[in-house]
Amino acid sequence: MRYLETKEETVALLKLVVAAMGQHDAALNPLSFAVFYEHLARINRRLSQAFDAAMRDTPRLSDAMVQRLYSDFVADVGVNEAQRIQADMQRVMTDIVQSAQRTGAQAGVFGEQLADLSGALDGDATQLAPHLDAAREGTQTLRRSVQDLQDRVATSQREIETLRADLLRTREESMLDPLTRVLNRRGFDHQLDAMLAEAPAKGATHCLIMLDIDHFKRVNDTHGHPVGDKVLQGLGAVLRSVPAEPGMACARYGGEEFAVLLPSTTLNRAVQLAETIRTRTHGLRVRSRTAQGSDLTVTLSAGVAAWHPGEDADELIACADAALYRSKSSGRDRVMVA
Repeated sequence: MRYLETKEETVALLKLVVAAMGQHDAALNPLSFAVFYEHLARINRRLSQAFDAAMRDTPRLSDAMVQRLYSDFVADVGVNEAQRIQADMQRVMTDIVQSAQRTGAQAGVFGEQLADLSGALDGDATQLAPHLDAAREGTQTLRRSVQDLQDRVATSQREIETLRADLLRTREESMLDPLTRVLNRRGFDHQLDAMLAEAPAKGATHCLIMLDIDHFKRVNDTHGHPVGDKVLQGLGAVLRSVPAEPGMACARYGGEEFAVLLPSTTLNRAVQLAETIRTRTHGLRVRSRTAQGSDLTVTLSAGVAAWHPGEDADELIACADAALYRSKSSGRDRVMVA
């Protein structure tokens, strides 16, 4: 069960949630309530981290930001689609069972006909004809029933494969950021946990690159959010264009912050990749009407950290974040190593 608070605790939380929601621009709806409730109850650690990070950039959270927090950290993603697929699979299996039952019933009838024929063989030969006709008809009926079952099984196998593909696609899409088409925060967390669950290859380590678009708030304030979205989409395209390392995963970590996971690599290779991403970001061409027809120059700061045995996910992220902060405080548009 997700919520374990007592009635008295929920009453106290209700007051805090309503008061907190009133300080933001997001609508007062059940979706927003769930985000604020889980944050203030401190029962969703990663939501709270993302919530606090969003607050540092924008003290008054918008509907769009709350929606993203809900989608990434609260919602059971793909529930409706998963339920549809589950219902379809249940229907397919029911059809198979019913076809098998019909075939079994027909086999039982045919067995009785054979038993009657066997009895007739021991009796008057003149009475064989009706039993032979019944056995012949039963054989044809059973053959049709078996063929129907075989066809039903073959069709069901194809349907199940299609449904499995649908389910896989739904799971994959639930972990993608719709704007940038890289992993969202949920996908990042999943990939990070998977990476740290495996020991790196001999002579290698796991690395994390944290990336942040420089002066992104200024872009939104000066040129508007549609232009800001184009910048985000551009960086997503850059991340998808860089040469993929084995197991590499790129994600939108939050707002204008992105991350790259590099399993079983070297720190030098991670730094090289971060430099490649930073350099290619310079090549982005984002047009803004307020810039009088000129293209915006987009720069990127990066922090790179290598995992050390015994570190958990939060510690690795903290190391990369610290390196990113040094990159920002040292003048931006550079790569720093933890």
